Amino acid sequence: MRERIERVAVLGSGVMGAGIAAHLANAGVPCLLLDMVPKELSEEEKKAGLATRDPRFRNRLANRALEGLARAKPPLLYHPKFLPLATPGNFEDDLPKLAECDWVIEAVVERLDAKRALFEKVEAAVRPGTVVSSNTSGLSIAAMVQGRSDAFRRNFLVTHFFNPVRYMYLLELVAGEETNPAVVEEIARFGTFRLGKGIVHGKDTPNFVANRIGVYGLMATLHAALAMGYRFDEADAITGPALGRASSASFGTADLVGLDTFLHAVRTILDGCPQDEALDTFRPPALLERMVARGALGRKSGAGFFKMEKTPDGKRRLLVLDPALGDYVPEQRSDFPSLKAASKLPGADARICAVVGAEDRAGAFARRILHGTLSYAAHRLGEIADTVVAVDAALRWGFNWELGPFETWDALGVEETAHRMEESGANVPGWVWEMVHSGFPSFYRDGEAGREFYSPRDKAYLPVPRPESFLVLKDLKRQRPPILGNAGGSLVDLGDGVACLEFHSASQPRLNPIDGQVVEVMALGLARAEKDFRGLAVHHQAEQFCAGADLAMLLEAAKEKQWDAIAALVRRFQAGTMGMRRAKIPVVTAPFGFTFGGGAEVAMAGDALCAQAELYMGLVEVGVGLVPAGGGHLFMLDRVLEGIDAPVLSNLPFLQRAFETIAMAKVSGSAEEARSLKYLRPWDHVEIQRGRQLHAAKRMALALAERGYHPPLPRTYALPGRDGLATFQMLLHNMRLTHWASDHDVTVGTHVANILCGGDTTVASPVTEERVLELEHEAFLSLCGEEKTVARIQHMLETGKPLRN
Repeated sequence: MRERIERVAVLGSGVMGAGIAAHLANAGVPCLLLDMVPKELSEEEKKAGLATRDPRFRNRLANRALEGLARAKPPLLYHPKFLPLATPGNFEDDLPKLAECDWVIEAVVERLDAKRALFEKVEAAVRPGTVVSSNTSGLSIAAMVQGRSDAFRRNFLVTHFFNPVRYMYLLELVAGEETNPAVVEEIARFGTFRLGKGIVHGKDTPNFVANRIGVYGLMATLHAALAMGYRFDEADAITGPALGRASSASFGTADLVGLDTFLHAVRTILDGCPQDEALDTFRPPALLERMVARGALGRKSGAGFFKMEKTPDGKRRLLVLDPALGDYVPEQRSDFPSLKAASKLPGADARICAVVGAEDRAGAFARRILHGTLSYAAHRLGEIADTVVAVDAALRWGFNWELGPFETWDALGVEETAHRMEESGANVPGWVWEMVHSGFPSFYRDGEAGREFYSPRDKAYLPVPRPESFLVLKDLKRQRPPILGNAGGSLVDLGDGVACLEFHSASQPRLNPIDGQVVEVMALGLARAEKDFRGLAVHHQAEQFCAGADLAMLLEAAKEKQWDAIAALVRRFQAGTMGMRRAKIPVVTAPFGFTFGGGAEVAMAGDALCAQAELYMGLVEVGVGLVPAGGGHLFMLDRVLEGIDAPVLSNLPFLQRAFETIAMAKVSGSAEEARSLKYLRPWDHVEIQRGRQLHAAKRMALALAERGYHPPLPRTYALPGRDGLATFQMLLHNMRLTHWASDHDVTVGTHVANILCGGDTTVASPVTEERVLELEHEAFLSLCGEEKTVARIQHMLETGKPLRN
């Protein structure tokens, strides 16, 4: 086995192969992407005069895959700059280059004969000790390595990525009987820390872990919908977020995956698991067979369980298949009381309990699906994976469930639910009853050092395994109570002289908007951290970092004309972000996910940023008719003018870049794109592994402290004032004439330009930081009084979409 993985080859440039190559490039890993040589020249290639020996012809498949990566929506690359790390080639000319690679990943067609033939060629090309893996979703290792040498078998395993590779956290690792454990350990380490994946160790059984349970759940839902007379859109309304599942729910997920791919996974279990007690559930109904036969494969064919059509007025309308009619009918919104009640509850556990306990049609359907799924998952323990942790993680990371099956069972109450399951005909395996009757009431519990899980083999609770660098705030707070806090946040001791300022909105825990409580804890936490700690990290571990200001609170205040209250809150928020900027100790912010508006200003206020790779960051206030007012303009001026000492007039192109970013509410699609937009600076760090982000931020704060930290000196800016504003007003005027901007867009844009140009100033009068903040404050208050701003905020709260008015 190679001691370090520095270069990787991906064999097969289809959807999965190209996605794996893209993510290797995202991680900075050079890779080869190889595929077959086409059988003949295309008409286009003939017209271009290419010969069959031309690399452009021979590498056509891999070249097209890489071209597709550059255009993919959603993007599979963090940034186009990573694309050159993937080199195209073909199986006939470039297999000798495998000798330069440390890991070879096979991702060709899911046919045993094709994989065996390729592995024979791979073994002849690689150096001794090279790791070879298959991205198969269900073929057995024993069958794939038949005929290969002992050395090849020792270095072979399954590495099952999920599509789309960039966005899906799960990487299933499956070892064969002869696989060297050190190989599995090295790939697990590389997958975790270099590729940022969540590792689940599965067993060499059909469909491994996530797909074995997930496919059962989808088939159980299909059979239940047909047997109980539920429309497919009804079933999806029940089996989506209301049950802690993805918004695509069941039939939307099947359409997304592709019904042919889904049916292949079903048949893999039918063929490979003849003793499975739920085999009847996996037998596809005639409807599914007919759909695949006629090419209704889901989104990739334009129709599956659902179909999108354009109406005569050009709008899009979603249709759903009516199995009785054999045709598509308009989707209907389900009106289940339990779903309405559940939608108002904050956590997945509460939502699941509300729906499963309901006596309406949604509750009846949810009970049938969940009881069967919980029973099936419990029966698979030991067969597909050794622990409930692995099964739960596989479903969370591979199917985007908020709670895995055993976590769901805990939320419902293990013993009570087990009795209800057996009453409904779902068999509960003996180990679950043994667990309950032996005094272990749940699959998980909070231990002294962290979360623990029940192990049937050990008949005891064991610590949930995780790398030492995965700091979990919940566990840290259990060991040491927060130093201070309120409903909006807490100050937590991370150890080694570093504290963490954590946000946790009580009203909106998913989005963590900034409100008075958050602003208060920022001030209190920073003051305490300066007194008692060497450094501060700003981070939390909810779903999104911060979606901006609490718009509902702001709307109410604006409607009531509470201008003094709004002004005071803005001043306090500015004091919070500038307090971070001027703190006596280093402040490292660690944003992730949605980092909008005030959340972006908090992130930009620190000495350094430790961003998670999936960062969607933007100063988006103009979308609701406002401007950034927590220092956003100031921080953007810092970034665009960094190192610029040219005369004032030559600064306009740099100011225009800041203006376009703010006035067009540009949002990054990744942390690297945020760097391109200047939200991140060249020295800011991007952490690909979310679990390690807090650890990395802590180390960055310590490094700054150990170097002998001093806060940055106050800065002044040579800004063009009215002359620069006139230039931006001309730009806005042209945008209005060409219908790129509304009248209110021009109003808001003028405020942005005025702030960036320093207001009423001249070349000879440097603008202070305080003056920029004053201009923000004035503009924000002025816009809060605009009727069109109030209408935009109202529209955003009601629809989640910006309004052009």
